[in-house]
Amino acid sequence: MALTRLRKIIDAAVQLPVFDLSREELVQEALENKEGVLAANGALRAVTGKHTGRSPKDKFFVDDENTHDQLCWDNNQACSKETFDRLLKKMLDYAATHKMYVTDVYAGADPRYRLPVHFVNELAWHQLFVRNLFISNEEVPLDAEGFTVLCMPGVYADAELDGVHSEMFVILNLTEKVVLIGGGKYAGEMKKGIFTVMNYLLPCHDVFSMHCSANVGPKGDSALFFGLSGTGKTTLSADGTRALVGDDEHGWSKDGIFNIEGGCYAKCVHLSEYTEPQIFHAIRENTVLENVILDENGVPDYDDIMLTENTRAAYPLHYIDNALLPSVAGHPKTIIFLTADAFGVLPPVAKLTTEQAMYHYLSGYTSKVAGTEDGIVEPQATFSIGFGEPFLPLPPLTYAKMLGERINEYGTSVYLVNTGWSAGPYGQGHRINLKHTRRLVNAVLDGELEKAEWEIFPIFGLAIPKACEGVPAEILNPRNTWEDKAAYDAQLRKLAQLFAKNVAKFHGLITEDILSAGPKA
Repeated sequence: MALTRLRKIIDAAVQLPVFDLSREELVQEALENKEGVLAANGALRAVTGKHTGRSPKDKFFVDDENTHDQLCWDNNQACSKETFDRLLKKMLDYAATHKMYVTDVYAGADPRYRLPVHFVNELAWHQLFVRNLFISNEEVPLDAEGFTVLCMPGVYADAELDGVHSEMFVILNLTEKVVLIGGGKYAGEMKKGIFTVMNYLLPCHDVFSMHCSANVGPKGDSALFFGLSGTGKTTLSADGTRALVGDDEHGWSKDGIFNIEGGCYAKCVHLSEYTEPQIFHAIRENTVLENVILDENGVPDYDDIMLTENTRAAYPLHYIDNALLPSVAGHPKTIIFLTADAFGVLPPVAKLTTEQAMYHYLSGYTSKVAGTEDGIVEPQATFSIGFGEPFLPLPPLTYAKMLGERINEYGTSVYLVNTGWSAGPYGQGHRINLKHTRRLVNAVLDGELEKAEWEIFPIFGLAIPKACEGVPAEILNPRNTWEDKAAYDAQLRKLAQLFAKNVAKFHGLITEDILSAGPKA
């Protein structure tokens, strides 16, 4: 397939290309360039500077005749073709005089929905990140038409002249199939940029694209874990008894699920070998450590958040011992919606009806965790459609409809799991014990909770279990954990009102049975 016109222009502009280096070679390049240092465990540690998380305010889509009526402009920012052209010229001028690392990878483990991606990176450690997070395969022809990503932290925008908000920019041109990233070193922008592209492309092929992790049990029973960053997608899907399909991004086709990526981008804050052994041991040679503090001997201190709470490790999927390769599995038996409730009022586990599942997917309630986005310094209540609204370019109901159809067609059970606070809100209570969350998740996945005795959680109308072996019974109904019951009731009503206010934007767009499946404020 012939290259696009713009891809040919980009390739011609790169005067000092370094092609297809191995992971080991990229580590050496990064060290020689003084982009990072080696940690005692062999990982390459890099610091991202000013931007230690995604910058949603600096992400734009080119608004043109092809995308104007397709994209949901309520959730996404538009920029002009002129803005894109100006910033592209800056990047091409820069690429003409600087060494660039170039490689071809792809997104999508299912060959039928594979997207070739051509990366041009200024930094060697960024290219190592790409090697770890995406899929490499010699079967993909180098001239295959896909997307091109230019990532050059040394290129800065002039906000006023270039029509953006700051020196940092992420511009997606869906028509020209090019993504521009400049002014910042946070590597997660590359990963989420291509995820956004896949969320644009996959629904056109009747594939439900999802911000979720996935694993599969010995009997082939796959499970999905939806949730925003910091809710436990990576941690809870890394289970020694189940094979890991992927930790963050998946597609669900008529044949089953598949990983969009070829690696993991795990949060490292307070990481320990005891609580998360698989992730801990995946951090080794050729892993990228972002913003992790090293002691005088080069040993990572995962509790030190001097730079950010959003410390990260990027490693290939095969670094997890029981990873499923290729990362393709059957239709999910179970879906778990993860939320980190900063109000401290939601139950640690609840079973949802199909209508409740649709309601909570459209709500996407959680608390943004410190460091995941610039400017977030403590958890904040937020609603994010599909537990990933920043990455959904199409109208939200496009995705919600696909979820409902699949739940009904394949008989998938859906649960809500709260990994947030108990015994009080953020600042007063405490995070729910990870050991108890793991036990509840295991009880969900092996069908144990299906046999439990249930009661109805007030206001929200959710079914919650009265008991689960290995979990203190009093925490299953969060009201029991609060000393001040009146304060709990007030917080519960407050959260219900926030849900009702948020879902009001869907009135007239979704059916009454879904609207009525939410809390009664």
